[in-house]
Amino acid sequence: MTYPTIYPTGVTVYDPSKTWSGYTIFQARGVGAVLLDMNGHEVQVWKGLHGFPNKLLPGGHVLGHTGDRNNAHGMQDQIDLVQVDWEGKIVWRFDHYEYIEDPGEKPQWMARQHHDYQRQGNPVGYYVPGQEPLVDRGNSLILAHKNLRNPAISDKLLLDDTIIEVTWDGRIVWEWSCSEHFEELGFSEEARNILSRNPNMVPSGGGMGDWMHINSMSALGPNKWFDAGDERFHPDNIIWDARESNITAIIDKKSGKIVWQLGPDYTGTALKELGWIIGQHHAHMIPKGLPGEGNILVFDNGGWGGYGAPNPGSRIGNKNALRDYSRVLEFDPTTLKIVWQYTPAEAGFTIPLDANRFYSPFISSAQRLPNGNTLITEGSGGRIFEVTAGHETVWEYISPYWDKTLNLNLVYRAYRAPYEWVPQLPRPTEVPIERIDVTTFRVPGAAPFGSRKETVVQGVLDYQEGDTALCVLVSDKGNK
Repeated sequence: MTYPTIYPTGVTVYDPSKTWSGYTIFQARGVGAVLLDMNGHEVQVWKGLHGFPNKLLPGGHVLGHTGDRNNAHGMQDQIDLVQVDWEGKIVWRFDHYEYIEDPGEKPQWMARQHHDYQRQGNPVGYYVPGQEPLVDRGNSLILAHKNLRNPAISDKLLLDDTIIEVTWDGRIVWEWSCSEHFEELGFSEEARNILSRNPNMVPSGGGMGDWMHINSMSALGPNKWFDAGDERFHPDNIIWDARESNITAIIDKKSGKIVWQLGPDYTGTALKELGWIIGQHHAHMIPKGLPGEGNILVFDNGGWGGYGAPNPGSRIGNKNALRDYSRVLEFDPTTLKIVWQYTPAEAGFTIPLDANRFYSPFISSAQRLPNGNTLITEGSGGRIFEVTAGHETVWEYISPYWDKTLNLNLVYRAYRAPYEWVPQLPRPTEVPIERIDVTTFRVPGAAPFGSRKETVVQGVLDYQEGDTALCVLVSDKGNK
């Protein structure tokens, strides 16, 4: 399937009567953190504040980072994690995880943060009534990297995922390393064999295995499952997902052990309805106080992921699960039953004929809003949109910011926050934007609708002449 080379950017649809209106923050590649109102006006831009991702805090503060490590030495490592105020002044910084001495670079401390982090007071990093993240104190959970070797996995150098907890004054008080729990992850013998030979080798640092690629991490927070006595869902426990292994898991904060897991294999009877989750992003538990609380919400990218037996799409068995469309899933973590979903079918497309019209094979996210709507980031196409529980699109934004290297207007992750979190601005005027009828819309200067010359077909004459099939169209003028 091909896509248009020219299409509208900015807000294309907005129905204020059906949305949960507020400000939306996202990272504009090459520019900084951008804050939008519902009509697409850029009400603030923090230039040079990178975001992996950016998150808005109460009072108009923003979290992000000030720079990246050279990819020749480390993959997706951020130098620091910072909090800035409305004017862009840094009011908090963490960078003391590892002292880095890369060849040809100035030695420095780095956070090596990537993909996610959470500030105390809020488990998931987006708006939850009654669970506001702290602004002037509190600990932070940070997803980070560490290079190491683990012969149980491979003899190759590994880019391991770690989770650290740091205090407001920068002390690391807790750490968890994924590679230490390899035996708990349930890889098959075939998967272990391919991991040993090729743990998703990337060129950074002279070659290392990005074997799990955890891209989301959050605390569970208060929830009904723990209230009912299920210790697996202790509010302090942490859920994460890994795109390269197709695994989503919950770890016990005290012991570090995995107490709940989905993947890497999805062939069990209980998983038939759920289906394969591939290359997923932003798996988290919907916090208490939001519709669907206690369920797991995840952007199931599709694309490619996993390790196992070779197949026609995977010659040696790496990235061996394949699907060319995405899904947003909400499911019960105790039964694995789907509660709500947004797939190409709900988007109005036909599976498999044109299912890839809803498809982001990497990045992306989903946020549950207080009115029951879901804000979805279809990241690889730079599209952020809000859908109702009945799957109606009531707001849509297409990013105009293009990554020149990748030739994509990608958006890693977007968040919606209430107007009240930005007291520096008056509440904006909300102007509805009706959906354009694409069958009649024309670019100014192009031929208008209805300008074509028409010939009305009156009849069709079909007949066979030898081995040649002929079809003769007869117009209203009798011409053949």
